[in-house]
Amino acid sequence: MVHGITPGAAATPGPPLLVIAGAGTGKTKTLAHRVAHLLLNGADPRRVLLLTFTRRAAQTMIRRVERITAAAREGTPGSAAGIDWAGTFHAVANRLLRLHAPRIGLAEDFTLLDRSDSADLMDVVRDELRLARTDRRFPRKGTCLAIYSYAVNARAALPAVLEKQFPWCAEWADELKGLFRAYVAEKQRQNLLDYDDLLLCWELMMRVPGLAEEVGARFDHVLVDEYQDTNLLQASILAGLKPGGRGLTVVGDDAQSIYAFRAASVRNILDFPERFSPPAAIVRLHANYRSTQPLLDAANAMIALAAEGFEKELQAARGGGARPLLVAVREEAEQVDWVIGRLLANREAGMRLKDQAVLMRASSHSAALELELVRRNVPYVKFGGLRFLEAAHIKDVLGFLRWAENPRDRIAAFRTLQLLPGIGPGHARRLVEALEPTRRGLAGLAGLRPPQAAADLWPAFAELLAALAASREWAGQIERVRRFYDPLLPELHENPRPRLQDLDQLETLATRFATRERFLTELALDPPETTGEEAGVPLKDEDWLTLSTIHSAKGQEWKAVFVLNIVDGCIPSDMATGTPAEIEEERRLLYVAMTRARDELCLMQPERFFVGRQARLGDRFVRATRTRFLPDSLLPLFERRVAGAIPVGERAGAASGPPVDLAAQLRGMWD
Repeated sequence: MVHGITPGAAATPGPPLLVIAGAGTGKTKTLAHRVAHLLLNGADPRRVLLLTFTRRAAQTMIRRVERITAAAREGTPGSAAGIDWAGTFHAVANRLLRLHAPRIGLAEDFTLLDRSDSADLMDVVRDELRLARTDRRFPRKGTCLAIYSYAVNARAALPAVLEKQFPWCAEWADELKGLFRAYVAEKQRQNLLDYDDLLLCWELMMRVPGLAEEVGARFDHVLVDEYQDTNLLQASILAGLKPGGRGLTVVGDDAQSIYAFRAASVRNILDFPERFSPPAAIVRLHANYRSTQPLLDAANAMIALAAEGFEKELQAARGGGARPLLVAVREEAEQVDWVIGRLLANREAGMRLKDQAVLMRASSHSAALELELVRRNVPYVKFGGLRFLEAAHIKDVLGFLRWAENPRDRIAAFRTLQLLPGIGPGHARRLVEALEPTRRGLAGLAGLRPPQAAADLWPAFAELLAALAASREWAGQIERVRRFYDPLLPELHENPRPRLQDLDQLETLATRFATRERFLTELALDPPETTGEEAGVPLKDEDWLTLSTIHSAKGQEWKAVFVLNIVDGCIPSDMATGTPAEIEEERRLLYVAMTRARDELCLMQPERFFVGRQARLGDRFVRATRTRFLPDSLLPLFERRVAGAIPVGERAGAASGPPVDLAAQLRGMWD
């Protein structure tokens, strides 16, 4: 045994293998030991495929494997350095599609659309088909893309997707089908693939006799992390790679399957053992290295009430600990007061704000808390926000590079052209249409006539794009784009200073990649987080609190965790109680929240919520009941508290004592 990891999980012979890794049981470490065991027993690292859900997770896994193999060989460098098939499903798909492009009807130089650009292209097609309606409410571009993406990843027919996930759009089934057909045709015309195409094309490859066997034979061992988060398309890909299950190892926890809204299916992990004959071996990890036993007792009991799932009873690897708190408060303002008071008390007792987090089912649930944190000058960060590539100034600069890389990319062309004064969507479309017949690529820009407002900038603009398209020398290209773009930034976007810092970060990031194509591909597949918009002087502080939705908190941990609004209507969300499957996912969501805590867990239960913009004046409110996931039978596992109630009319101005002459104090500041 190494570092307390069950030997059976790392060394169980004979795939297929399912490792049920409960919260805090060392899932990543276990998978790393499994890979190391294979390598130490003669597996060829070049024939190992490691699939994760983030690039960072793959890199972390490889580093761990190298350390384990080096230790086993008494300091000899590990053999994990030879594993170069490690990454996300999308990244591996991109690589395989480029390898086999000629055989599957793809151009090898296809470029990738990120989600925002995919939505923009969907909008262009939507407009061309005259589906932009004012008389009736046709779905907008973001909704259209979400419907398309869900149908692809869930492998579901459009009518079923509309009925289940987007019922208000059901009347547009025929129009949406036509839109999606035209969207696919436009992507193919422009030599583009979106995220969904990567998985879809890989899955279709695995249906082609001969080609499927060739791709599957490339790998002796396929190992998958976070298997509970896979969708039906990804499960089908794995079945195509290893039809009999030999060499397949998946690791996950059915109790943490919480991404059905992204088309993830808990059935993948629940049904995995029976997909094969004989059934897959199952190894269960029970030792929890994160939380204390009283916290685990409550989480275990709550998830044990689920309708279906693998049996698990997490056991703490460390002793001590207090029962989690279930705190009843009269209304939301008292919830805010209690949470802030508790977390500041923890801080005074030596627990950093960084070691504490406030979790909520929906981002909007923290609105009142955020206002009070600002008022009390308590610094915080909130997850998640805009991703790096979704920031307008980043997309502007990348637009130059994407258009130079693929002159047929009309989305990049439209965005880049509209950076110039006087060029709107109509002018941009006419310029692109005028460019295509010249057959000179981007060199043909110099011969076009822009609107008068753009005439002064046009020669430099055309020269820049022609030079970028003609050059294979990657170094310095972003610097060249910025020499043109940076002077325009104050006119294009407000608050330019932090945007320039983001562009500095982008330029530094570019130095890690050997080619422009690799840079654009990797950014589209796994974009880093933005440095953030800046509304003034950036707040610099020694410490800060984390606010997060439960979905964004998965995989994280803190010493103290506060969960807001543990009431029916919030969790389970009133938008997710239409089917038993939705309710069960909400139960798993609460389980994820509870198992983020290491030492202290506080579940907050407001008794009522005010409604209306000035609800206090009329005392209009709705009453809430404790979440159905914590029935009376579980209450002995909690320490119950009732926050001290403050009468609604006494929140301000009720303090006793002599009057204070604030006017005199204000005058005295300048004496």
